[in-house]
Amino acid sequence: METIQEITAMPRIGDKAPEFQAVTTQGPINFPSDYKGDWVILFSHPADFTPVCTSEFMTFATQEEKFANANCKLVGLSIDGLYSHIAWLRSIKDKIEYKGMKNVEVKFPLIEDITMNVAKKYGMLQPNESSTKAVRAVFFVDPKGIIRAIIYYPLSLGRNFDELYRVVVALQAADAFEVATPADWYPGDDVIIGPAGSCGTAENRMAGKEDMDCKDWYFCTKKISKEEILNKVLKK
Repeated sequence: METIQEITAMPRIGDKAPEFQAVTTQGPINFPSDYKGDWVILFSHPADFTPVCTSEFMTFATQEEKFANANCKLVGLSIDGLYSHIAWLRSIKDKIEYKGMKNVEVKFPLIEDITMNVAKKYGMLQPNESSTKAVRAVFFVDPKGIIRAIIYYPLSLGRNFDELYRVVVALQAADAFEVATPADWYPGDDVIIGPAGSCGTAENRMAGKEDMDCKDWYFCTKKISKEEILNKVLKK
């Protein structure tokens, strides 16, 4: 029973990201302290030399600069060893072409976790899915080392990288403008003014706030231009 709890335990949104030191394909890291001041996506994949993971790493690698411009760094993990990681990434660069991507070099760190130490700390092992492979977990960690969002995918399902980028931008926009983002939000869409509470009627909430559009006391939106959002979020 203790072993199962250790494997399935996972940190929660709002928790400090569990600390660890690890060897990676880009040298040793001390997480999350090495990333203080940056957003970071820590993500796991089931295994090296597997097709879905290969498609994901190629996609992340080709979009790394895009994430970097949104103040976000990438850190990968599987429970394979360092030499396996190196051989797999070399194979991707030398042999794999997918959706127009080829000669793809993965430059962000990929953690060796053969002891499963990090995978256990982050609840990346799900016994009903696999007790020996990490599921596709994604942790969004803010510049203060706080976990702000978590997304989990099963072994068979590749991630949507537009959504991962959207989450990074939306979280930063919410912090910068003290707003919330509605369903399917992208920069330029209306944002939600909240939290709704004891603010009275829509008329009372809108008093002195001509830029707000309230449909009722609990549902008020505001326009913030795409340019204003990206000027706050993206690096100059």
